[in-house]
Amino acid sequence: MVPDDASAEFHDFFERHHAELARLAYLLTGDPDTAEDLAADALVELWHRWDRVRGADHPVAYARGADHPVAYARGVVANKARSRIRSAVRERRRLSPFRLHRSERVDDPDVAAAVDVRTALARLSFGKRACVVLRHALDLSERETALALGVSVGTVKSQTSKGMAELRRMLGTRAAGELVGRGQ
Repeated sequence: MVPDDASAEFHDFFERHHAELARLAYLLTGDPDTAEDLAADALVELWHRWDRVRGADHPVAYARGADHPVAYARGVVANKARSRIRSAVRERRRLSPFRLHRSERVDDPDVAAAVDVRTALARLSFGKRACVVLRHALDLSERETALALGVSVGTVKSQTSKGMAELRRMLGTRAAGELVGRGQ
């Protein structure tokens, strides 16, 4: 059982960060119901570990200036989203022989203008999508993104760069620039 002061602290954490975690999950999965489920599951997992996550058991993270419980929660959401996506892909592959195949050909020659951001993000690999979302949609630093995903800063830099390059190809340079708020 978590002591009352820790319970109040977790409640405050939940109130401040639930919406951000649900938004992250939505941007990673593209489904609002799944996003709510993932955010809730991540917060339940965080609650079960709250005594360890909130305390001095993580001096390295605090020494680096990280808001460790938030970084931990983002990492849990990202991992749960990755697992959910992998399960969905396995299920689609398993059922694909039983589906009718439709042509997804687009008659409009201006395909880049017709593709919306969610669809473009969904086409990125999970690692690229997670880096782009954390860096640009949630405005995290490279270090915070690396901590949330459990990867190196170099991986964040390369995955973000590759992801943005793919988005530029799909959406056009101007639209991708507006996505990150830089109007490139």
